[in-house]
Amino acid sequence: MLSIINYFEEKVKKYGDHPLLWEKREGRFQPTTYKETREQVMDLAAGLVDFGIKKGDRLALLSEGRNSWLVSELAILFCGAINVPLSTKLEADQELIFRIVHSESRVIIASGNQLLKIRQIMPNLPAVEKIIVLDNLNDIQEKEISYKEVVNSGKKYLKNHLQEINQIKDSVDFNDIANISYTSGTTAQPKGIMLSHRNYTANVEQAFSFIDIPAHFRTLVVLPWDHAFAHTAALYAFMYKGASIASVETGKNQIETLKNFANNILEIQPHVLMSVPAMAKNFRKNIEKGIATKGKFSSALFNLAMRYAIWYNGKGNDKGNGFKKMTTPLYKLFDNILFKAIRVRFGGNLQFFIGGGALLDIDLQKFFYALGIPMYQGYGLSEAAPIISANTPNHHKLGSSGPIVQNLEVRICDDQGRELPAETSGEIVIKGENVMLGYWKNEEATRETIKDGWLYTGDLGYMDQEGYLYVLGRFKSLLIGSDGEKYSPEGIEEAIIDHCPLIDQFVLHNNQNPYTVGLIVPNVEQTKQLIKHLDGDLTPEQKADKVLEAIQEQLAEFKKGGKLENMYPARWLPSASIILPEAFTEANKLLNSTMKIVRRKVEEHFEDEINFLYSAEGREFQSERNRKNLNNYLTKQ
Repeated sequence: MLSIINYFEEKVKKYGDHPLLWEKREGRFQPTTYKETREQVMDLAAGLVDFGIKKGDRLALLSEGRNSWLVSELAILFCGAINVPLSTKLEADQELIFRIVHSESRVIIASGNQLLKIRQIMPNLPAVEKIIVLDNLNDIQEKEISYKEVVNSGKKYLKNHLQEINQIKDSVDFNDIANISYTSGTTAQPKGIMLSHRNYTANVEQAFSFIDIPAHFRTLVVLPWDHAFAHTAALYAFMYKGASIASVETGKNQIETLKNFANNILEIQPHVLMSVPAMAKNFRKNIEKGIATKGKFSSALFNLAMRYAIWYNGKGNDKGNGFKKMTTPLYKLFDNILFKAIRVRFGGNLQFFIGGGALLDIDLQKFFYALGIPMYQGYGLSEAAPIISANTPNHHKLGSSGPIVQNLEVRICDDQGRELPAETSGEIVIKGENVMLGYWKNEEATRETIKDGWLYTGDLGYMDQEGYLYVLGRFKSLLIGSDGEKYSPEGIEEAIIDHCPLIDQFVLHNNQNPYTVGLIVPNVEQTKQLIKHLDGDLTPEQKADKVLEAIQEQLAEFKKGGKLENMYPARWLPSASIILPEAFTEANKLLNSTMKIVRRKVEEHFEDEINFLYSAEGREFQSERNRKNLNNYLTKQ
């Protein structure tokens, strides 16, 4: 069994002259080969050893995705030390402090963009001995040292200590901890997930259970490199195949970086992209916006082609079957005159997306499948390194999270831990070499999560008769009706957001209450568009009432008589809803760093609003409170 080090060195021997990393320098993307990357890793590792880093030490890594991110991680591992990858979305507050202090990190490696955060919290980090700054700065402060300086000292150290560095590197065992990766904080305190070298190498092998990629493939990684999905499915999986990884040109802020991403796609021409739902929705929005600018005829033609292609594709595994086969020439025509031009915007080489990070709405899956660049949904968990199942070009079914990867046991269990039959939903429970060692300095949480070698994911799902996994939401965040009935809110919330254009964010609540209630954040852009078409003589209050009425009508489509009435039982739908006074954001801690809603914090934050919804006044949607909250959104913009 291989450690990450053994695995990397094997790939260097096999693919030495292949590009491993692409980074934009001097106005163009330039490659760094596998051999060149290893040389950089050895230099940095020697510099860290010279500084005093020993086996088992923790080093925190806080940086945007770039060559030096992967070089730093590998160098840390070459020392026998442990990387603590940190999200760049963390602010200079208790969340960042907690991770660095809890992991007992001796050293922090930080980019120039992230250095200010570290400087702000340094008084709270007495155990940190050194900050290695990846960028050249003129104002290096106490305890700070430049990356270049560490590398240069490593080069000198290697001349006389090559055997020592090789002995340290070769002493690393596949069961040693490679990473302590912190959960995103949907619980009271984030937990440090201990992932071994073998957890990663096993999961990379599992990732290719039903898929292969050739060595000439490239991917452009826009997701944060500390993100479990990007870490394994992009960085290490592409390395495993001798393929290459490009980093997005970092901007001064997130908006600038996203703009760079659009240009970088055209420059690097990736063959595969990793995506999460928020990104997929943004891609779709931009595509549809571009089509709309071409006029009514183009929009009508595109919508016709899209409806036809979705019908033709079916569930994916039955694409073009039966009578549909006779219409294949029409499918190819639409593809040539419409969809091919859209694919060019993604560089022209893109074969497919791999979707992860959260559940991907089936409508989005159908949309991208129709375009000819399928978004294959997978399912994983950071505690599983993270890949558990995945759709692939030859094994996919839209709406599912794909078949289970090889060398992994999966059970669906009830709340007593008893295994359930196919087509019955329960908690997803797994066992395999990719399952974490446990939580750092948290034996209680480890015992609650891993029992007899089985990892209890806390996610709700079922397996169909063909072995495809369907993930329905969080098993542990089930809503409970007054009669004790339990149901998962996530799928309902997603459906309401997707089918109600006037709603941007939505959360359901029921904790053994008489009925379910809904917490609404309106879609400001759509609301303003609606108001534009209203009678100009209406008062602001009357306009607000019209918007509230329209929201009610959209929600009513899920109830009896509505076109979506069969999607969910009526008792699971909200009997009362409220327009919240503010949206869920990272700033107010209601979204975590992976943009997932932190349900517990939402319920605490809006406790007053939830209580109001169980009053007689709260049952009235067209209330003064809702008018006021709605108008607050409109006047803020």
